Amino acid sequence: MISATGTASPEPGSSGRTPGPVRGGSIHSAHAVDRDLLDQRFLPVEVGLAARVGNRGSPGRRSARSRGGLRIEFGRSAHGSSLVCPPAPRPRAGALNPDAGLLPAGFGIRLDAGTRCSADGRTLIGGSPMRQLRLSEHAAKLLANLRDGAPAVSAGARRLGRRLCNAGIAHPAPPTEGLDSGDVTCVVPVRDDPEGLTALLASLESNPPGPGWLVVAEDGSRHPDAVAELARRANARLISHPEARGPAAARNEGWRAAGTPVVAFLDADVEVGPGWLAPLLAHFADPTVAAVAPRVRAPEAPQGALDRFERDTSPLDMGAQPSSVAPRRRVRYVPSAAVLFRREALEDLGGFDEELRLGEDVDLVWRAAAAGWTVRYEPSVVVSHRNRGSWSALARQRFGYGTSAAALAERHPQSLAPLEMSPWSLATWAAVALGGRKGIVPALAVTTVAVGRLHRRLTGGGGAALPEISRMVLRGQLAAGRHAAVALRRAWLPLLGATASWPWGRRLALAALVLEPLATWLTRRPALGPLRWTAATLLSDAAYCAGVWRGALAARSATSLRPRLVRQQPAPR
Repeated sequence: MISATGTASPEPGSSGRTPGPVRGGSIHSAHAVDRDLLDQRFLPVEVGLAARVGNRGSPGRRSARSRGGLRIEFGRSAHGSSLVCPPAPRPRAGALNPDAGLLPAGFGIRLDAGTRCSADGRTLIGGSPMRQLRLSEHAAKLLANLRDGAPAVSAGARRLGRRLCNAGIAHPAPPTEGLDSGDVTCVVPVRDDPEGLTALLASLESNPPGPGWLVVAEDGSRHPDAVAELARRANARLISHPEARGPAAARNEGWRAAGTPVVAFLDADVEVGPGWLAPLLAHFADPTVAAVAPRVRAPEAPQGALDRFERDTSPLDMGAQPSSVAPRRRVRYVPSAAVLFRREALEDLGGFDEELRLGEDVDLVWRAAAAGWTVRYEPSVVVSHRNRGSWSALARQRFGYGTSAAALAERHPQSLAPLEMSPWSLATWAAVALGGRKGIVPALAVTTVAVGRLHRRLTGGGGAALPEISRMVLRGQLAAGRHAAVALRRAWLPLLGATASWPWGRRLALAALVLEPLATWLTRRPALGPLRWTAATLLSDAAYCAGVWRGALAARSATSLRPRLVRQQPAPR
């Protein structure tokens, strides 16, 4: 396998974020799932270019038995709210569910912004990780109807829609009907933040329709009476812990006290806006969906340099593009600062891990994905999150997120690594780092071989042309190098000092500490100037790196510090 990408590790935390993996140069070629939908001839490969078929046999077509439609009925609950009926089957029983591979009836799809479609509508390149799909004529007609806004009604359209959404090539567009806001309980964990709780409750009241029920989970506040009074005024149920047990325990107490099919977790330092709830609830018409999260952004009117930096780099902001959420997807997890969960999924997963004081949201989302549930990120809904008050507070936050990496790496060793990179990308950038200008020639040779081998694989059956393949490989190689530079800052910063006496060590330090931050500044054009941006980035990443090492030493484990070579991975469901 030839690969052109690498992936930086997540920035785990109770409300933390990692920049999503850049898969710009990797491409999959996925197996056919149905003869009438896909003309498929290439094996899926995880992060990289399909240079060989691999170990799954010949690249011929595979047929699958057609399956019947999934019926979704809408009814009324005792208090007049609409419910999806009958109850959703658990995804892990999908092998016994004949409709598990179908998009729910009435759903539409919208192609991802990064998906490229050929002129005849039969070749799609995109997804997360990137891949190529070759559609049959019948599937191309179905896709054309779906792109025109028609809902998926037939079994073929629903099967195609599910396939494209699972691959990240498209995203579901659920109907507006679904659960009523009265079927939602809002759980607010809070400790020593009555001002934030006041602002959140005011935003819920001023932006109807809001959740039908409210639970305030007070977790060992120094002045619990103030929180209790606010809960009373809001007609909320109060759950109080005499001693702090952590946000995971507070959220678990809250959702277990709820009697509704959906639970909305909102931290006390967020505020909701107009129409925030309905678009998120609509996704729960899909019975495989366990959770849906909005976009969490810093305030729109930043006041100083810190506010501007947080606006551009908030660890809670997962970006402007929708996505399914899972390891090695564009959005790897969503923070619990604002997220809706299906109560059945929480019961299935056992809720948040109360042993984790940080990173419990990352852990829960990854366990949901591993259990077969779908988690969606819906950035059309935006909630506001209060910034940190000082640079030292920001550094403490990043340090805390870093300390959770060791515990998460022990629980999910295949999902959290400082860097994921293919052997080909590693060889390319090792040549540049070790050889300097002399290493450019072998690096270009590796890239040229990658382009040629991928071109031979993909040009059959209407695949991508040589110029586009060259662009994909080049973007992937550049993304791999940038991810490696980020990993050096956020996990291996001590190694830069230890290797500074060697020329290649100085080249690594220059790339990680100067060139990559400036390249990011040129690409994103943030509100801060280049020098202040670079300094703020180094402060944030150095604090996170210190936390990673602190956690690793405390756990006596180097798992969170080990890179991972990515070779081959089964295709997503």
